[in-house]
Amino acid sequence: MILRLIPVVVIAILVLPVLAGLILALLPAFGYLPVLGGEQLTLEPWLRLFASPGIWRSVGVSYATALVTTGLSLLIVFCFLAAVGARQSGRWSLDSWLRRLVSPLLSVPHAAAAFGFAFLIMPSGLLTRWISPGLTGWERPPDLLIVHDSLGLSLMAGLVMKEVPFLLLMSLAALPQVNAGQRVIMARSLGYRPGVAWLKVVAPALYPLIRLPVYAVLAFASSTVDVAMILGPTLPPTLSVQVVQWFNDPDLGTLYVASAGAIAQLLLTAAVLLNWWLFEQLASRLHALWVRRGHRSFADRSIRSFGRVTMSLVVLMAGLGFMALALNAFAGFWRFPAAWPASLSADAFFRALPTLQDPLLTTLVIAAAATILAVLLVIAALEREQRLGVAAPWALWLLYLPLLVPQIAFLSGITVSAEVIQSGPSLALVAAGHLLFVLPYVYLALAESYRRLDPRWSQLARSLGSSMNGVFWRVRLPLLLAPILTAAALGFAISISQYLPTRLLGAGRITTVTTEAVALAAGGDRRLIGIWSLVQALLPFVGFAVAIALPGLIWRNRRGMREIQ
Repeated sequence: MILRLIPVVVIAILVLPVLAGLILALLPAFGYLPVLGGEQLTLEPWLRLFASPGIWRSVGVSYATALVTTGLSLLIVFCFLAAVGARQSGRWSLDSWLRRLVSPLLSVPHAAAAFGFAFLIMPSGLLTRWISPGLTGWERPPDLLIVHDSLGLSLMAGLVMKEVPFLLLMSLAALPQVNAGQRVIMARSLGYRPGVAWLKVVAPALYPLIRLPVYAVLAFASSTVDVAMILGPTLPPTLSVQVVQWFNDPDLGTLYVASAGAIAQLLLTAAVLLNWWLFEQLASRLHALWVRRGHRSFADRSIRSFGRVTMSLVVLMAGLGFMALALNAFAGFWRFPAAWPASLSADAFFRALPTLQDPLLTTLVIAAAATILAVLLVIAALEREQRLGVAAPWALWLLYLPLLVPQIAFLSGITVSAEVIQSGPSLALVAAGHLLFVLPYVYLALAESYRRLDPRWSQLARSLGSSMNGVFWRVRLPLLLAPILTAAALGFAISISQYLPTRLLGAGRITTVTTEAVALAAGGDRRLIGIWSLVQALLPFVGFAVAIALPGLIWRNRRGMREIQ
């Protein structure tokens, strides 16, 4: 009976807060907020929004960032798969080593990755130090606006570095469903070069399976706040950052224009998605024309070279960014243009420990609560699916709903409702906000393993007289321990990376490692920024390390279970 109610509970968790938040943001956007004296509908908030200095530039940068970031990320992933996906052999598995290489990049929080990237490319960053003064002649940092550039180029590059691993893993998960190997072999038998063959016969079958993740990347890139605060333009900022600044204004009257800005962000993201859909239609027709013309080797070498070089560059920049965080966290005296610090010391880290303790504890409590609840709900939903043998076709769209709707749009409505009912921020409210974003990732990480488990294990247990509950506790749960822990580690990492839900639902009173790290972006103490960002980046690695080590520890006396894991 309880399992039958799980879909209703999941729908309520995913849909109701989003819809309620959008409605509660829509009313103040048109001047209706009785608690602040707004009792009539009016367009004044929108007039104030359109009259804000630089607002159209903010909209333009946000719009361009979403399209350029997603398009470039998808191009890199497809060209890389075209370069290596057609040359697999029995001894060389693309899936296995790519997952091991890229999965750690996916677990790094966006803010930590953005800080690491900033430490690399800024005028006094690591890359400039390595080529100065020998190749540049610079004895002082050049007067160049690289980070926070007005066009948002550094923001786009930072987002590409994070979104490429996500789209690559989504593609790897979907590839077995399209029989990529057989398709490529058939195309090669007709004389097509490897890269061209992959793009002509695999890409059009693969893209529909990853359309929702691509849309999620579009929505995130158009409305990101933490990455935009670290890498994006400042005068004016992106639309999402401007809206957050209005919400943080001490004057409660700005809630009206902030709500209008939140709805404008929703409309902007909808326009980006519509524009991308139109681009899909055009690309489909151009691809069909390309296939009909029958070119078998056109730009094959360029396609494969582009894929390999750009993917290597993404992995290299991510690794160097993590190294830059560590160097800045433990660097002693480090004068430009010295390539390396004169000394390394943990003194700054130990001085920061007293201020780290409370936010770190809060981070762990919120992440643990959201992750545990998400794992329980996902296991219950998947177990119901196994027992009844049915899966809701609309489940994926509901799972992606919180990822497709801009966070600022519905979280702002929940914030307004908290002001109306005079409800103070709490750990429970923030954890519930994190659950909205943890639950989809946990489901996506665990669903495939749960569904692929050999049903003969359950049939064997049932033939020995075990009940359905007995099969779950004694067979299915132990066999799926490793995937469950991996999904939990991913959910833990997603919770740690959440900035906006913590900032808005916590009203600035609940601080986590992420909110404190982003707050330091306005300062100039690189050592302190490095310490907080490094701690934020290491927490997900700890979660994944536990997920990897725990099954081996639990099954150390059961060789058969270790082999299954």
